[in-house]
Amino acid sequence: MVDIPQAYTDLLDTATLAHVATIGPKGEPQNTPVWFDWDGSHIRFSQRKDRQKFRNLQRDPRLALSIVDPNDPYRALEIRGKVVRIEEDPDLHFLNALTKRYLGRDTYPFHQPGMEHFVLVVQPEHLTQPKRSL
Repeated sequence: MVDIPQAYTDLLDTATLAHVATIGPKGEPQNTPVWFDWDGSHIRFSQRKDRQKFRNLQRDPRLALSIVDPNDPYRALEIRGKVVRIEEDPDLHFLNALTKRYLGRDTYPFHQPGMEHFVLVVQPEHLTQPKRSL
């Protein structure tokens, strides 16, 4: 486990997107923007069971995610780690909390009956803070 430097913790509290990269079934990279949450030690994001990213992470829990400061594109944080837990979200409590943060709405507006949502819990293992380059 690694600690997030204090100078970057504000990025984890904003409603910016994290781009999550996983390894596909043939070894190819897959990258997707996601809503995320930081609980002080783990990154958490929601994913549907029928998505490729979910299947990728079940097969190989390693991932990289990057978060770019929306006010300064040269300030960013890359976190590499692995999914250490997958939790069911049958009542959409976690997804609705993300919806409140990102959309200002109480409930996730795109849910349809039969969709299975899960919370993926990521343990950070390595950090990179890109240097400014202008």
